[in-house]
Amino acid sequence: MDVTFLGSVTDHPGPFATVCADVTHTTENADTELDLRVRALADRLTEQGAPESVVEAVRSRLLEGNEGGEAGTYRGRAVVTGPDGTVLFDAPLADSPRAETAEWSPMPDLVSVLRALPGRIPHVVIVADRVGADITVATAPGLPTVEKSIEGDTHLMRKVQVGGWAHHRYQHTAENVWIHNMQQVIDEIDTLVEKSGARFVLIAGDIRARQIFTDRATPKIKAVLVDMNEGGRAEGADRSVIDERVQELLAEHEAAEDAAVLEQISAASAHGLALTGTALVVEALRKAQVETLVLAEEQDDEQLFVGTSPLEIGVSTEDMAALGVADAARVPVERALLRAAVGSNAGVVVLPRSAMPGDIPVAAVLRYTDDSTAS
Repeated sequence: MDVTFLGSVTDHPGPFATVCADVTHTTENADTELDLRVRALADRLTEQGAPESVVEAVRSRLLEGNEGGEAGTYRGRAVVTGPDGTVLFDAPLADSPRAETAEWSPMPDLVSVLRALPGRIPHVVIVADRVGADITVATAPGLPTVEKSIEGDTHLMRKVQVGGWAHHRYQHTAENVWIHNMQQVIDEIDTLVEKSGARFVLIAGDIRARQIFTDRATPKIKAVLVDMNEGGRAEGADRSVIDERVQELLAEHEAAEDAAVLEQISAASAHGLALTGTALVVEALRKAQVETLVLAEEQDDEQLFVGTSPLEIGVSTEDMAALGVADAARVPVERALLRAAVGSNAGVVVLPRSAMPGDIPVAAVLRYTDDSTAS
């Protein structure tokens, strides 16, 4: 997973407030309920010593759901601020968090944020009818989904039984309008697939619109196209069945991606391009050798030493002294490793501990080796 979007946080000096909040806004008493949840989170930050400017910055972002708009549709929200209250990161979560977090600490808990973000698998969802389509595009984690609609021609949209010599002409004209409208959608989707790197394109809605789309789709679209019979575009139509199918496809692709990472580790090991274990991975991160950092979800109770720069990282005070860092801080291992990965443009994958080779908590696939790389 590309985590360079977290650079806005890791490049900034701490301490940090990290909050993952339930901002669901669907009940009759939603305003009051959100007020109470946000107040509790703000109190937790205050108790940990966060300045009022930080607490207020978090509070104001989380309460935006009470003002309506897009924020009112979020179920979960992650906010990270710097020591002066500057909001460094703010994004909707895939769902309301199972456990809300509010932490004031020297290093932000970006691993928890990363696990909860939507859009790990880039994808496009289309709900089509014979006039056009509603399109949703999810790209990288931390970036909002993009929603747009395409509206085509409605003239002579319906095939009518006019009778006589004009019947076939009307039939043909209506069909041409449908095809023209779907071609506009196809042209847009072809561009979106190229830009987003979509792993799948799901199309739902009117059966004839879907037939035209699938028949005329470009090879680029067909390579990732998934068709479903359910779902509609009409106002008020229940789209929950589409959301459920999207979640199924995301889970399938995530499982395949996790399996591919494990195969990559195995293949890289055969060529000396993989490392396992915290100490070896830390050394490789310091030299920007790591192409992909692999973290287990369940880490050991271990801490690393860090300096002000992301690549100032070590397992001992001797490591930090060798780097010229005199006032190193100790932080949880996964936070230090993720920060170093962001600082060296390495990808990051988080897997269940049971899936990791040899039950180890940390592994890495390397970009290159040198004479000092462990074999």
